[in-house]
Amino acid sequence: MPPRVHSEPKRVRIAVHGRVQGVAFRAATQRTAMRLRVAGWARNLPDGSVEILAQGAPLAIDELIAWCHQGPPAARVERVATQQEIVQDDLHGFRIRT
Repeated sequence: MPPRVHSEPKRVRIAVHGRVQGVAFRAATQRTAMRLRVAGWARNLPDGSVEILAQGAPLAIDELIAWCHQGPPAARVERVATQQEIVQDDLHGFRIRT
């Protein structure tokens, strides 16, 4: 039996803490997610963090999470927390939420 080429999607909620607002973090996340073909959204939270909900191929999600640890050049990421979620069919494209 040949190995499975296509794997089931993965869905994760990501919280990025540090200097991540006002440094184009959401826009850079959107560009990265679109390049990786990951669906979801990113938004600023009142506590100064950025919340991301992302769904896509497991390797793409892992790459997005790894990218979040660095972020765009002006960002200073202190901590990234992830929480696995149940895959749903409600995300199409990648949006910046306000």
